[in-house]
Amino acid sequence: MRAVVQRVKRAKVTVGEEITGQIQQGLLVLLGVSDTDTEDDASALADKIVGLRIFNDPDDKMNLSLADVGGQMLVVSQFTLLGDCRKGRRPSFIKAARPEIADSLYRIFVAQVQGQGIVTATGRFQTHMDVELVNDGPVTLLVDSQKEF
Repeated sequence: MRAVVQRVKRAKVTVGEEITGQIQQGLLVLLGVSDTDTEDDASALADKIVGLRIFNDPDDKMNLSLADVGGQMLVVSQFTLLGDCRKGRRPSFIKAARPEIADSLYRIFVAQVQGQGIVTATGRFQTHMDVELVNDGPVTLLVDSQKEF
């Protein structure tokens, strides 16, 4: 699994005119699922992201986790994170998981985050979404379950 993690002051996702997910301070996670990912990847990545110490402490050092600050998480499925742009000008998505597998692992990731007591909102899987955010910092990280944590 591959994730773009953004520390945000607020974020929301809409489908058409409907807000499907909205958070205040926390993390916006754009999540891509590869064809080799497993339930273990989903659980490990959720644990890693929830535990990232990327929020400022009273000394203004990034030393606190999402749980430490009472933050929320908005998780948006994004298969394009698995796009391979090395050849030609059109990305190849051959490494992205099939939709039914990706949806299942996406749901496992979300459930794992919620199981840690994090208020979690989501987009709508396999739908065109508009994502709005106010990036805090900015702080943006790439986290990949296929690379050692």
